[in-house]
Formats: sequence, C-alpha cells, structure tokens
Amino acid sequence: MRSLRNCWIVPAIILALMTLASAQDQAKPEIKHVPIKQTSPASGSEMYKTYCAVCHGTDGKGNGPAAEALKVPPSDLTALATRNGGKYPAMKVTAMLHGEEVLAAHGTKDMPIWGNLFHSMSGGNEPEVQQRVTNLNKYLESMQKK
Repeated sequence: MRSLRNCWIVPAIILALMTLASAQDQAKPEIKHVPIKQTSPASGSEMYKTYCAVCHGTDGKGNGPAAEALKVPPSDLTALATRNGGKYPAMKVTAMLHGEEVLAAHGTKDMPIWGNLFHSMSGGNEPEVQQRVTNLNKYLESMQKK
C-alpha cells in the first residue's frame, strides 16, 4: 500500500527532468550583425542610441534588448565614475572605443571596436573619427550617477 501511495514520485521526477531538458534545448537569443548606420559625428546622444543602447540600454544600465544574447552581461555605463573612485575615466573609455583597451567582459570582441568602424564610416577622415569618439565619450560622461 505504501508503494502505491508514493508511485507518483517517479513520474513527477521524470516530468521535471524532461521540462528542464526542454528548457535548455530552446534556442538562445542571437545577436544579428547589421551594417553600421551613419550618424552625426557631432551628436554623442545619437551615436549612443544607435550603437550602444542595443546592448547597454537607453539608460546605460546594461539592459538593452541584445543583452541577454551576450556571454557576459553589458556593464552599467552609468557607474563608470563610481567604479573609478568618483572620477570619470575618459582616457580609458577613449582607449576602449578605439579598441586599444582589452576588456575580459567583451571576450571575443562582442562589442565592436567603434574606432575602426568610425574610421570606415568617415572615409579615413581622422579628425571626424576623433570628433565621434570625443562626443560619444562626453555623452557617456553625462550619464554618470550623481
């Protein structure tokens, strides 16, 4: 009699394992690579919304629509100064945008090297590339938590 009362346990465990296996088999979101869209080099805000918000979110907190498809979650860009002793790390951000700063979180360069893309977009016009990096950097600085 006791074994009849507990006979539901084995089917329940099997059902739970099948549900878990099914959830793991579901396709993970994928990042779709698309051609870069031209933006104004004078607008850090426009560049951020076009190039960064998809991963970092419009608020910069790392919650963009593509974030869940990344191996490592995007960082909270509003906390760059906080993580740097209260001072915004402008030089480090510039180096990162140019692709000179290697970040473990970006692994195999999930984050594009914007300096190279900006260079390509501007037809090799280095002053325009610098303008883009500077204005995007200034916009990121304006997003810092107070």
